[in-house]
Amino acid sequence: MLLLVLGKGKTGSLVTQVARERGHGVRVLDARENHHASAITGPALAGIDVVIDFTTAEAAVANMRAVLALGGRIVVGTTGWYAQLDEMKALAIRRQAGLLYGANFSIGVQKFFRLTAELAKLEGYQFAIAETHHLSKLDAPSGTAITLKQIVEAAQPNRTVEITSHRIGDANGEHIVTATGPDDTLEIRHDAQNRRGFALGAVRAAEWLAHRSGVYDVREIFDQL
Repeated sequence: MLLLVLGKGKTGSLVTQVARERGHGVRVLDARENHHASAITGPALAGIDVVIDFTTAEAAVANMRAVLALGGRIVVGTTGWYAQLDEMKALAIRRQAGLLYGANFSIGVQKFFRLTAELAKLEGYQFAIAETHHLSKLDAPSGTAITLKQIVEAAQPNRTVEITSHRIGDANGEHIVTATGPDDTLEIRHDAQNRRGFALGAVRAAEWLAHRSGVYDVREIFDQL
C-alpha cells in the first residue's frame, strides 16, 4: 500500500516508521506543507490507498473534508473534532469515501474500554477517571478519557463522572478508572509504555480500510484488525 501520513509529531513520525516496517510506501506532509489542507488535491492523492491523520483538531477537519470530498479513505487518530462528526459522516457517505476514526487506536486501550464497560455495571459505586499526558498534548481531557466517561455514564445514566487531567513532561499516556463503593475500591489502569501501540493500531486500521468505503469507529471493528 501507499500511505499518506499527515503530521510529523511524535505519533505521526512513529506511524511513518511502523508503516515502512510493515512494507508500505509512505509519503508525509507536515502543517507547513499542508496549510488548511491546501496540499490535498486530486493529483496528490493519485495512487494513495489511505491517508492517516495525526495533526490537530482544526487541521484534521480540513484534511477530512478534502480527502472525503475526493472520495478518498482516511484514518483519523486526532481527537477534539467530534462536534463535526455528523458532517464528516454525511460527506463520506455522499462521496462513497472511507472514514475510520477513534479516540485511541491502541489494541490494549480498546480492551481497556471493554473492561471499563464491565466495571461500570456495578451498582452503588462512585466512578472517577484520571488521565495523564505529555505537556504538548493540546486537548484536555483526552479523547480516550472522554470515551471512558461516555462508557461509564451509559451504564450509570443518573451519574456524572468527573475527569481529572494532568499534563506532565513527556508522559506517553495513562488512564485510570476508579470505582469506589462502601466496602471496597476497584481500579482499572492503562499505562502506555511508549507510543508504538497507537501507531501500530493506526497502520493496521489503514490496512483494514484500504478496500472499504463507509464510516467506522475503531471501537466497533478493532477485533478485525
